[in-house]
Amino acid sequence: MLIGEYEHTIDAKKRMALPAKFRKDLGREAVITRGLDQCLFVYPMQEWKRVAEALANLPTGQASNRSFTRLFLAGAAHVETDGLGRILIPDYLKQYAELSEKVAIVGVGKRLEIWDAKRWEVYKAETEKQADTLAERLGEIGAY
Repeated sequence: MLIGEYEHTIDAKKRMALPAKFRKDLGREAVITRGLDQCLFVYPMQEWKRVAEALANLPTGQASNRSFTRLFLAGAAHVETDGLGRILIPDYLKQYAELSEKVAIVGVGKRLEIWDAKRWEVYKAETEKQADTLAERLGEIGAY
């Protein structure tokens, strides 16, 4: 399971080292794509195949299904870790998430999220203030 948060940097060649704790669960190959809340999602190949198949099976009659599927699948890129555990972040994804040199790499169970470090700190602070309310909502649906 991918959990925890780490701060890393993106080098001049747009490469980012994955934290060692994530490398085994992520594997040598992964998929990176546009995420929600202006971050990037990184999926292990097995999980990506499951997510991509679920999206491909959505009814195309609904505009929201088509739009989200396009955004998510068209924005995806296959990445491989190099010998130092680094991945290359494509320009269009770096721009989408407005990543600066410092990034936060966050494990959220079945995927990683890559955030601009400053944006992550703001998002985290806002979310921490709402933790009780969020826990109550999860309790209402039986998830917590």
